[in-house]
Amino acid sequence: MDETVYVGNAGVDGAGDGGWLLGHFMPAGHPRHSTDVEVKWGVHAAGESRSRWATGERRTALLVLVSGAFRVELPDRTVCLREPGDYVVWGRGVDHSWYAEQESVLLTVRWPSVPGYRVEPPVRR
Repeated sequence: MDETVYVGNAGVDGAGDGGWLLGHFMPAGHPRHSTDVEVKWGVHAAGESRSRWATGERRTALLVLVSGAFRVELPDRTVCLREPGDYVVWGRGVDHSWYAEQESVLLTVRWPSVPGYRVEPPVRR
């Protein structure tokens, strides 16, 4: 077996790690371990929101809507992702939060993978 290749399912693999599939937080030596990038398959119930604003961000982030309706709150605007494939990118230093207007699935990519950014689980309103 080639230990540099991993085949899985995003919904299954992410379920135990808050949706995260790849990043510094995976075991060292595992094909899903990376200090360069983090990838998340986020499944959010309608009404779920980030428990608090992310501040002091040191990463760049890309969120791509797979299904549902999802709102990203940024300091100077609100971005509504409504159609599959809608996405938003923001850079380092941009505070943010989010709210799932409908049950939503998103693919998130953040880089680099920086320790210390875990927050409480999302809340439902």
